[in-house]
Amino acid sequence: MEIDGSGVLVTGGASGLGQATARRLHQAGARVVIADLNEPAGRSLAQELGERASFLRTDVTDPATVRAAVDSAAALPGGLRISICCAGIGWGERVAGKRGPHQPETFETVVRVNLIGTFNVLRLAAAAMLENRPAESRERGVCINTASIAAFDGQIVGMTLPAARDLAAAGIRVCAIAPGTFDTPLLSGLPEPARQALGEAVPFPSRLGRPEEFAALAAHIVENEMLNGEVIRLDGALRMPPR
Repeated sequence: MEIDGSGVLVTGGASGLGQATARRLHQAGARVVIADLNEPAGRSLAQELGERASFLRTDVTDPATVRAAVDSAAALPGGLRISICCAGIGWGERVAGKRGPHQPETFETVVRVNLIGTFNVLRLAAAAMLENRPAESRERGVCINTASIAAFDGQIVGMTLPAARDLAAAGIRVCAIAPGTFDTPLLSGLPEPARQALGEAVPFPSRLGRPEEFAALAAHIVENEMLNGEVIRLDGALRMPPR
């Protein structure tokens, strides 16, 4: 998929991995819709990028706002060709411990945002891409979701391949990136010694990942037509510890 001139939707695009991805694709000539709950940051980024960038306040758990963001991207010249879902939250809590059992409300919120929210974006973006005129290669679009390396150690990644097979006949590719520990707002509240320790736990390079490295992989997936149905770890060979 050619990035230059394509319409792009980036959820969670106001900060962290999403912001870096929006910047990278915009720099490559894409028209970018930044979709995020953080309205001040999203509008600021769109204003900074200028022409070919816009912002829509979007809650990925709300189908109506996701549809509005998808419709906005689909209305761009050439239609919505690239959808990248970076919206997500994190929560650290034991199943049970001295403070009692894990709170079900927090677990439900994480699943609703990270899993159901991602599926909301995927299903609506793919539906919009079905209306695109196919390229010479028959490709209509690319959907990239964000998982985590934690997904390989007890959590779910399984949506990528079934979705890729389901949409293959329409020329829409689906991949996922599973990042390790990255220097994003999710880690910004940690003390510096803790952030440094997280970086040192990565085998090589022994540091936190940079959002620009995530963006570079996302851009490569878009441009490499043979990448489909794949979940790619981006983690410096890190494996999650038992605790």
